[in-house]
Amino acid sequence: MIVSPVFAGKRYAVLGLARSGLAAVATLVESGAHVMAWDSRDEPRQQLCEWTDCGKVELADPVTADIAGYDGVVVSPGIPLNRHPIAEAAARAGVPVIGDIELFALARPSLPAHRVVGITGTNGKSTTTSLVHHLLETAGVAARVGGNIGVPVLGTAPLPEGGVYVLELSSYQIDITHTLDCEAAALLNITPDHLDRYDGFEAYAASKARLFAMQERGRQAVFGMGDKETRAIAHIEAARRAPGLVRLVDGADLLAIQPEWPSLQGPHNLQNAAVAVALVEALGIRKAQWRKGLRTFSGLPHRMERVAVANGVTYINDSKATNPASTAPAIAAFPPDPEPRIHWILGGLPKGDNLDECVPFFGNIAAAYTIGDAGPRFAEILAPHMRVHRSEMMAEAIRQAMAEARPGDVVMLSPACASFDQFRDYEARGQAFRQIVEALLAPDEDAERQS
Repeated sequence: MIVSPVFAGKRYAVLGLARSGLAAVATLVESGAHVMAWDSRDEPRQQLCEWTDCGKVELADPVTADIAGYDGVVVSPGIPLNRHPIAEAAARAGVPVIGDIELFALARPSLPAHRVVGITGTNGKSTTTSLVHHLLETAGVAARVGGNIGVPVLGTAPLPEGGVYVLELSSYQIDITHTLDCEAAALLNITPDHLDRYDGFEAYAASKARLFAMQERGRQAVFGMGDKETRAIAHIEAARRAPGLVRLVDGADLLAIQPEWPSLQGPHNLQNAAVAVALVEALGIRKAQWRKGLRTFSGLPHRMERVAVANGVTYINDSKATNPASTAPAIAAFPPDPEPRIHWILGGLPKGDNLDECVPFFGNIAAAYTIGDAGPRFAEILAPHMRVHRSEMMAEAIRQAMAEARPGDVVMLSPACASFDQFRDYEARGQAFRQIVEALLAPDEDAERQS
């Protein structure tokens, strides 16, 4: 874990003991801080002893405890500060609310010399973060992913001198980070999401912009070009930095070599790759190095993941597409050849009442199979444009799609919805898709599975 003298003798309260919270407690205890910790669930409190010396932790709820004079309240990004009483309690005590990323930012001066890349955006963060990490490692640079993906950034030993921390940062994490000065940072896009946590779309966009406001003027920043909100933040940042430090990219200059990247197909991945390339170039990686890395990138589970090919039909798990804006690029990636070829499984717990972002690509759909709470509404939207099966359950949708798909077609789970009506999370939903596909293909000896 990361241990830093900067925390010695200070006092922190940690609220929420999932992985990042437990890692924060361990870092603070081992660094010599006084730590109060709490989680409303019994099991996470019991796990404290597996992470650190729990005898050195005061178990108390900072909402009701006396936290006056504390140096910070470290909260889980999942805690809604617009509704949770900890925000008022901390304000009343005059204590800043921070997250584990801010602890990392405070510890940076005591770590071996390193650089940090921060990546945010509504969609594409995980792919771009993992791709930057892969490109750096391919070039021989020690790198680690963290933040909203991978292991907690505080939970492993520091990188050696010259290493790069590649952080995927959600708006929730940025909200509780105040001093993270990334050597290079990127904003992929901004589309409506998580609006229950913000006072409108403008406030959500402003949260993303804070990542760049934390950078010194001499740092580099990269922006996608697909929406006006992202471009507006890019122009603001360009006005306060020297020429050449802000780049807007769309991937047009990489289009000719995109066929070399089997795991990065579609227009959305073209921009993801362009942002990743711009970021690693900002760190000194040369074209020959990143071009090799793009060819060997294997992609992410649950994000345009090819799970099997059987009888010429490709099965794709895109369970991480939890809103229509995230699904739209996935269905755009497979145009008619010459007929529509996507058998689209969608639905779940909806984040809105429409599929507007997907409308331009309806012509790519051979048939739709609706499931979950959103199924009836989505069936109504889609019926005038394509054949629709009201499947309700995942297994039935896959069976129906298999029966209809022909060689060259794609059976794709890209739900455009959260998973919580039928599954624990998008990972459980994607795993269910994989397992059902594999079970139904089991008798087919010609099926190719993705290991």
